[in-house]
Amino acid sequence: MNIINNQLPILKLNEEQRNQLQYELGTLLKDRMSLKQALQQQGQKATAEKEELFLELLELFDALESFLNYIAENPDPNPKFFKRLPKSLGTIEKKLLNILERRQVEPIEFQDTKPDYSVCQVVDREEREDLEEQTITRVVRQGFRLEDKVLRPIEVITSKKSQSDRS
Repeated sequence: MNIINNQLPILKLNEEQRNQLQYELGTLLKDRMSLKQALQQQGQKATAEKEELFLELLELFDALESFLNYIAENPDPNPKFFKRLPKSLGTIEKKLLNILERRQVEPIEFQDTKPDYSVCQVVDREEREDLEEQTITRVVRQGFRLEDKVLRPIEVITSKKSQSDRS
């Protein structure tokens, strides 16, 4: 087929080919509409999920703001305030963990004494003569995973022998 004067070639279709082409075009248009609707629904769902998350986080903000306001308004807080503080902060922590859990983000459970580098990151070392090298002495930050993916490793401090003991 020759294209003359920038015109597209004219194709001659028989009735069966034309019907098949119309059918396929109709199917493509229906699929396009279905995909548009699905995309719109996905966007609405994502927006609703974000709004729900923000509302839950605002509850935590309100609780923390309440503490800060109380401290600002009471330079010499009631001793009962300090007595209740660990429980109140524990409640906030529990709410936050529930928010994360509803989104499949969970703390990494780890009980070993040696770091597992697939879930742990050593952030410091401390001299300890009473422990074997590379023994976890302290967890600095809790690690979290989203399903099988480590979002944040457990940050740990491990033991080391003093320089004089290694000689």
